[in-house]
This record gives sequence, C-alpha cells and structure tokens, in this order.
Amino acid sequence: MLNVGDEAPDFELKSHLDKDRTVKLSDLRGESNVVIAFHPLAWTPV
Repeated sequence: MLNVGDEAPDFELKSHLDKDRTVKLSDLRGESNVVIAFHPLAWTPV
C-alpha cells in the first residue's frame, strides 16, 4: 500500500488522445505534474 509522499509505481495506459499511443508514468516523471483520478462509478449504470 502506498502512503502519502510515496512515489507512485510505474504503469502504462492507452492514450485517450491517440488510440495508437501509450503513456507511461515514468515518461512524465520530472517533466510535468501528474494527477491520477479514479472514478469507480463514472459512466456506469449504477
């Protein structure tokens, strides 16, 4: 489990801007701020 101030583990996701591109957290580290938001019920019928 991560604690406040811990470095996030590296992960890779498909880009929502370019379907043929992936984005890795490690590629952005040190370049810009990154905000990770999780919406578990967004876009679901619940």
